[in-house]
Amino acid sequence: MLEEKLKELGYDYEPGPLQVLDFQNAVRTGNLIYTSGQVPLINDIGIKGKVGEDIDLEDGYKAAEMCAVKCIQAIGAIADINDIARVVKVLGMVNVGKDFNNTSGVVNGATHFFNKLFPDTGSHARSAVGMVIPNNWAVEIEIVVEMKS
Repeated sequence: MLEEKLKELGYDYEPGPLQVLDFQNAVRTGNLIYTSGQVPLINDIGIKGKVGEDIDLEDGYKAAEMCAVKCIQAIGAIADINDIARVVKVLGMVNVGKDFNNTSGVVNGATHFFNKLFPDTGSHARSAVGMVIPNNWAVEIEIVVEMKS
């Protein structure tokens, strides 16, 4: 069960809410589920700041991992997470400080987490970009997953 793997990786599983403000945390079309961007906030513990300025690469990596957990929780709002066949695509957005350009190193936090969670499905396609993230969150991650039929 995926909940047990999450526990082994240090996270308790709880499905996220479906509705957030004026949009949904996840939307399904056919066998694909798209998540909205997820920020690193779990159980009132969050990571904010510009990577390379306010926080370091290690904290950014951890923030991306937390976002990955939140993506799984978002999927849980509309589907059984045990029916995830594979992670298809990851878009990682990093709140970058001046002159910081290792966005890939930060988003590796999500990639490495998904590769541990789904070791038999192969890795995913990915983008890792730097930008200004709303409310000064360190990272925002959104994913696309394929569901078993």
